[in-house]
Amino acid sequence: MPQADFWQTAQPLLESSAVEVLEWSFDMGWGKVGLPTWVPPLLDQFSQQDRLLGHGVSYSLLSAQLDRSHWLACLEAERRQYHYQHISEHFGWLATETFRQSAPLPMPLCPETLQLGRERLQRLAEVAQVPVGLENLAFAFSQQDVREQGIFLEKLLESVDGFLLLDVHNLYCQVCNFQISATELLALYPLHRVREIHISGGSWSKGTGGQIRRDTHDQPVPEAVFELLTLALQQCLNVQFVIFERLGNTLGPASEQSQFRQDFARIQAIVQADREG
Repeated sequence: MPQADFWQTAQPLLESSAVEVLEWSFDMGWGKVGLPTWVPPLLDQFSQQDRLLGHGVSYSLLSAQLDRSHWLACLEAERRQYHYQHISEHFGWLATETFRQSAPLPMPLCPETLQLGRERLQRLAEVAQVPVGLENLAFAFSQQDVREQGIFLEKLLESVDGFLLLDVHNLYCQVCNFQISATELLALYPLHRVREIHISGGSWSKGTGGQIRRDTHDQPVPEAVFELLTLALQQCLNVQFVIFERLGNTLGPASEQSQFRQDFARIQAIVQADREG
């Protein structure tokens, strides 16, 4: 995140070499003028050390009749500027011809959506020229969406031998919103494909049926999500990277910045324990 509060919070961790790998959401900066001066040198450093990951937000994999040529051309330029270990995007869709961005939303698994997703993923892989992967969603409209997502992801990823980016807070949202156990939910995903894990906090919103858990990246990590990270690491044997996410402009007070660094240390300890175990 290029915001000043994120830099102020993360700078001590970066300067102490506590951060082993950095992930950059590259397309959030496309078309915008004036990234903060500290961003390019940081990206250069991690790129040159083979410690930089790329994460797209706006490709909108499952949007039909949406021209992705400009996005892919920007990605081509991006990968010439920085060396990414791999590139990931989100499952689902978030744009159409009539609007350009929303929260990522699911699509039903059927031959047409599967073929569209495979074609889009193959184009992404051709341009990226590094391993490509997809991140699981927190959003679902039904129990069927929840239970089919892992199957859909496997069918998409097998077409490019891609990886699964497992977001454990997104899983936690599904656990809360659809009353499914974490163990049962994990079993629905192709865990052998998990190469990267995301962890974050989130928030609650009021829905017509009660409280809804949302993946808003603006709060500390709940205890249950730390526990889910431990469980996921035990079951995902091919994990190489764990990324802690937090939005900029959500870390104003010193207490929130301190909590972020405490959560980072907790994640680091869980990962280290898993390595040693």
